[in-house]
Amino acid sequence: MGANIIPPRSGVALRLHAGEALEVVDLMGCQVADLVAYNIADVREVLSNGRTFDYEETLKLTKGNTLWSNRSNPMLEITHDDVGCHDFLLTPCSEATFAHFYPDKPLHRGCFGNLAEALEPYGVEPDMIPTAFNVFMNVPFDGASGKISVEPPPSKAGDVIRLEAKMDLVVGLTACSAYASNGGTFKPIGWRVLPPR
Repeated sequence: MGANIIPPRSGVALRLHAGEALEVVDLMGCQVADLVAYNIADVREVLSNGRTFDYEETLKLTKGNTLWSNRSNPMLEITHDDVGCHDFLLTPCSEATFAHFYPDKPLHRGCFGNLAEALEPYGVEPDMIPTAFNVFMNVPFDGASGKISVEPPPSKAGDVIRLEAKMDLVVGLTACSAYASNGGTFKPIGWRVLPPR
């Protein structure tokens, strides 16, 4: 089955039923995808980086790890991961992000604006958008100083992460719009929904 395509610097929302898996594909390499998820029955239950770090006891999330909700319920389990490098610290890029980090570049609504538009039909308001699980994003951190940086993602063309839904979800997914996150270029992201195992 061919992948659905998210054009560069845009985003989509999709339904994912419990047991189904979302496969996110870096089609051309070195491209980040921001992912957020909500309980479709009550969108006040949302993906939580804090709960996830707490329960998984790691900042490096990969195959075998679960992404948790703000209500301490499992939302997505990573069942396959070609890259093993993702970020769950930084919020989706926005107009404010571009003004802060790229004052010499044109303003762009970024992943935040793309997620807000895609998720609006599901009752998600902008203030309900959490820190995203930034697929393939490379944010090294120094254990001694706590300093973080944003480096080009190590993902190559065709690399995949697969996440199995643990509840019925609405998922927001983007092809990231920030310069540093994607090594200075913007490319599409592929995705497909796989039936339960």
